[in-house]
Amino acid sequence: MQIKLKTLYSENKSFILFILLMCVFRSAVADWNEVPTGSMQPTIVEGDRILVNKVAYDVQMPFSHHSLYKLADPLRGDIIIFDSEVSDKRLVKRVVGVPGDTIAMIDNTLYINDQRLEYIDDKNNGRFSDKIEDLLGVQHRIRIANGGSALSSFTTVSVPAGYYLAMGDNRDNSADSRVIGLVPRHEIIGRAQQVVVSLNYDNYYLPRSERFLHTL
Repeated sequence: MQIKLKTLYSENKSFILFILLMCVFRSAVADWNEVPTGSMQPTIVEGDRILVNKVAYDVQMPFSHHSLYKLADPLRGDIIIFDSEVSDKRLVKRVVGVPGDTIAMIDNTLYINDQRLEYIDDKNNGRFSDKIEDLLGVQHRIRIANGGSALSSFTTVSVPAGYYLAMGDNRDNSADSRVIGLVPRHEIIGRAQQVVVSLNYDNYYLPRSERFLHTL
């Protein structure tokens, strides 16, 4: 048995080394993450495979969440990927509140540090509206239900040190900090800024050419 293993290794050591290095790379440097739900529409759609930059905030020990060296902290407007202990899932959301912020929302209008955010109407199909939200200097599109929902408002929340308030861009269809609570800094594993490839689930999983290397 040992002889067979040695022979197998000897004949395939370059391939084995490649696989090992690729696993380390995906664990600690960069990876892709499938987005199966519409909680980040219209920014990210179902079927997008997004590139996850795992060294955006920390140099991490491979195959763990242990930070060896902190490079930066998430900024308001960043799209973060985190392993939520509360929901027991890997989630993709946008940072809305950073440590020290006070956040409130009334009828899908955000107030950050007592400042009402600005919104520009983009699209309206009757059931929902797409708007451009100015997140204190970071503009991005959001989607809201025209009839509102139980998620459309919340009272003022103060974000403590070591935590972030994260929300989906699809404001009335996202289990985010309004449901699971604030996101601890140690759960955040990376930042997403680009789609790698996107598969259309409603059209035989064919690739969406317009989403290839699309910037978020």
